[in-house]
Amino acid sequence: MSCKIGILGLGTVGTGVAKILLDPEGRHPVLREIEIKSVGVRSLSTKRDVDLPASYYTNNLESIVNDPDIEIIVELIGGLEPARSLILQAIANGKHVVTANKAVLARYGAEIFTAAKANGVYVMLEASVGGGIPIIQALKQALGANRIAAVTGIINGTTNYILSRMHQEGGAFEDILANAQALGYAEADPTADVDGYDAADKIAILASLAFGDRIKLDEIYREGIRNVTSIDIHWATELGFAIKLLGIARHAVVDGESGLDIRVHPTLIPITHPLASINGVTNAVTVAGDPIGEVVFSGPGAGSGATASAVVADIINVVAALKSGTGKINQLMGCSHQHYAKVHSVDSNKTQFYVRLIARDRPGVIGEIGMRFGKHLVNLESIIQKNSHGEFAEVVVVTKQVVERNFQTAIADIKNLDAIESIATVLRIL
Repeated sequence: MSCKIGILGLGTVGTGVAKILLDPEGRHPVLREIEIKSVGVRSLSTKRDVDLPASYYTNNLESIVNDPDIEIIVELIGGLEPARSLILQAIANGKHVVTANKAVLARYGAEIFTAAKANGVYVMLEASVGGGIPIIQALKQALGANRIAAVTGIINGTTNYILSRMHQEGGAFEDILANAQALGYAEADPTADVDGYDAADKIAILASLAFGDRIKLDEIYREGIRNVTSIDIHWATELGFAIKLLGIARHAVVDGESGLDIRVHPTLIPITHPLASINGVTNAVTVAGDPIGEVVFSGPGAGSGATASAVVADIINVVAALKSGTGKINQLMGCSHQHYAKVHSVDSNKTQFYVRLIARDRPGVIGEIGMRFGKHLVNLESIIQKNSHGEFAEVVVVTKQVVERNFQTAIADIKNLDAIESIATVLRIL
């Protein structure tokens, strides 16, 4: 007896999912037992690149989540509403849900997973982070024996593409962004990507799975890549770093209190680090745990093939679980987090910094800057003056690991020095 599914949304990913399900030859045998019953679309008149009868389509998405014959709802419409309401209605009707919607999960995951547990259904989310990279199942199952210390990832392909080209070509952010938009790698409104919102959604999901607690999205520090310049790319290279937008979630103890340090920001990464060589639209995630050490997951982070692969894998897992006939939720597949994590404020965490200042080219400036940092308990690893332009010169400072609030206080103090024209860039170092 086949398992009937309903697909909400037939865009790039939805089309990819349908094509896989309609062509099971050579794939997992469970695919032969899955039947598409209905597909929810915005417009019935749009021509589709998939071989499905016209009778399968409907623009009444609620009819799909209320259909008693459908066991699994595949939500691929994106956005917050009506996606959230449709997911909750499907759960209330006792249907399992497979979704790629990181925005809904990051904001309403507590509500959704509480409802799923109460109704005894699965909510599967492999495609929500990292496209085709199997990072969700790895954190749920394969790495389950480990104490996770940190999850660090390049989890937004658009920003990685832009920063990679800035590194390779020395171009300006705005010019490369415009080109990325023309090529379809960046949206017309790139805010979610370049300002770090997309990566924050994803690191919230990964942190919840890695550390076993719910995460409040508004407690994640977020900073995008708009202020990264080709000059900083050059300096990073000269100092032995690459610059990437990272999502970082790690265990941290602050003033004796255990909690999490979770943030998204452009980061200088040592060129020897596995993430430093990840370029283009590729995504990669490193997981550090005990006893495994550090493992790296890398692959295409978006697109029809990669994301559809993850969606269909989730569908297969649900169908296989239903076939087992236990009648109980497998907690390795489901999400049962009940408590919220303690997330330390960014100003209390320890971080290493890169700073580029524009200063007057005169004797004593380096000493003045060093003294102000020292006054606020910021130890320096290096301080370099270079590239004089008339009466001004660039000064690049690399700190040691310091408490962020001490660093920010020092920067505010240095900004007021008569010798300082501007604080051009401040970036964190992994």
